[in-house]
Amino acid sequence: MSLTTVAELKSVLGVGSLYPDATIQEVCDAADVVLIPMLAVKTEFPIAHSKTTTTATLYFDNPQQFIVGDSVVITNSGSAWNGTKTLTAVTDYSITYTISAATETDKNTFSPAGLVTGDVTTDWTLDMAVQQAALMIAVEIWQARTATLSGSNSVDFQPSPYRMSAQLLAKVRGLIAHALDPRSMVG
Repeated sequence: MSLTTVAELKSVLGVGSLYPDATIQEVCDAADVVLIPMLAVKTEFPIAHSKTTTTATLYFDNPQQFIVGDSVVITNSGSAWNGTKTLTAVTDYSITYTISAATETDKNTFSPAGLVTGDVTTDWTLDMAVQQAALMIAVEIWQARTATLSGSNSVDFQPSPYRMSAQLLAKVRGLIAHALDPRSMVG
């Protein structure tokens, strides 16, 4: 479900039934794609892997945040590692889970790094500040699609074509400060 609903965005934009719901939903989905990766979630990026005939291990550069018994979803790591797994052993820099019928491999690196996502513990649709930020981003995306150059000015008060610049997130960063993932603020 999108953080901003079609009905909410239609109401704010005042477009009624002028545009199809599918077009409005695309804008709601785009706002989610921009905002959700900035929010704190339990994710880590494995850089290497190894396996025995009964276990697989993923290794990390930085200390990770999983515990024994967590159910994690592993993606971008190859068919032998991808899927939903229950952790059987955890160290600061690795996680291990049970597999079957595998051939043993030594520690090998991933290129590019995979993705391990832990249990989702926060429902962002219940956080009003995050919802308002998503709505604001959706309005900006809609305005960029339908009314180019309107309302976006550079420091010398001249119209700017860069509505969808890095300033898009800067406009809502104060609303989502409590929910930002520190890793998303690099750069």
